[in-house]
Amino acid sequence: MRETHTAQASIFDFYSQHEFGDFLHSLSRELDDHPGILGLLEADLLTDGTQATGRKGLSVESIFRCMLLKQITGVSYKMLAFHLADSHSYRAFARLDRGCYPGKSALSCNIRRLRPETLKTVFETLAQKIANEGAIGLDVLRLDSTVVKSNIASPMDSQLLDDGIRVLGRLFSKSRDTTGVKLRLTDYRKTSRSLAAKIFYAKKAEKDALYTELLPLAWRVVRQSEQAIQQVRQKCPGDMLSKRWIERVEHFQNLLRKVIDQTQRRVFNDEEVPATEKVVSLFEPHTDIIIRGSRDIEYGHKVNLASEKNGFITAVMIEAGNPTDAERFIPLLEEHQSIYGRVAKTTIADGSYASLDNVNKARALGVKRVAFHKQNGVTLKAMGLQKKTLKKLKDFRAGIEGNISELKRAFGATKALWKGEDGFMSFVWASVISYNFTRLVRLNSG
Repeated sequence: MRETHTAQASIFDFYSQHEFGDFLHSLSRELDDHPGILGLLEADLLTDGTQATGRKGLSVESIFRCMLLKQITGVSYKMLAFHLADSHSYRAFARLDRGCYPGKSALSCNIRRLRPETLKTVFETLAQKIANEGAIGLDVLRLDSTVVKSNIASPMDSQLLDDGIRVLGRLFSKSRDTTGVKLRLTDYRKTSRSLAAKIFYAKKAEKDALYTELLPLAWRVVRQSEQAIQQVRQKCPGDMLSKRWIERVEHFQNLLRKVIDQTQRRVFNDEEVPATEKVVSLFEPHTDIIIRGSRDIEYGHKVNLASEKNGFITAVMIEAGNPTDAERFIPLLEEHQSIYGRVAKTTIADGSYASLDNVNKARALGVKRVAFHKQNGVTLKAMGLQKKTLKKLKDFRAGIEGNISELKRAFGATKALWKGEDGFMSFVWASVISYNFTRLVRLNSG
């Protein structure tokens, strides 16, 4: 039986006389000042299947506080479990009952149940409350974009082909344990691994020759998967475990087909495959290919965000694909308006957002002064600014670079470590929430 709040704080709870202990104590008080957040989390953590008897488990409050601890400290679940067992300050902050020592699996399982939609609502609720208290200034906004990477290695077609062969081969080998059907299929995993390794170290001419061996191998595994699905369906119709096994096989089969296609087009047809048609990971297929100007290619998702004078992040948009900044300028302002019910009087954004069309549309929303770090054909008159004012706004805009750097460096948003598309989104929102709570503690601590 899970509770929302920890029923009663222990008299043995205390925070160490240390800078970080003082921070945790202050953060705990801020969380107590925002009790409505816990009600938003209940739908994810208090399910219909929760029984009224048995062990209570971690409360909703403890799970949320553990999530904040993990993002703020940047430790693994294993190390978080150690600190929660070892540190009085961590236990007091997490509001753990005496005798409650959650392991890494319990922490991971519970924290990962928080859906991205729920965490986004938590972010918006917190931001609205802080704005109503006057801590967030909504008159002047700075906008910029960054990339949060997926937790994948740099993609190579040979490695992706090997991943597909390996995963499907493993599913075939475990079919008997999962579905009760023993599949008599040739295992190509060892051959595939050897070919992929040779391609990795080979020169260009040798690579092409090796691909002529690896591609047919991948096609054989695709055909094997079709045979395997047919056999399991015939022998286990309607079985739920078999249905789930078939869904997993079909999922990786479809991804392997796409990898085969992009490899054929790239290696043998000398074709440039568009980024939108590429698969860069079988395990994080939601990952986008992001190319920003002349910079290195990044794999993850573009994030557009806004911040204000005190450094609070006021709006976040996790994008699909690789839209230009100019395309997302107005949607970001509209997102800000939907959260706070108003737009800023003045906005300053990077030059990549600049266009006369964006100036006119922002004015239509109610923004009086629309400035860009680089004018890119937009005159000062069109922006409604004088040169001196633009210089001040440029200096103000530079602050968002520091905000983004801290979000990525101190709160883990360089790379999203949670699995799946929902995991990616939840990780980003958890980082942003932790960042804003930390800003709030600093502001109120003077």
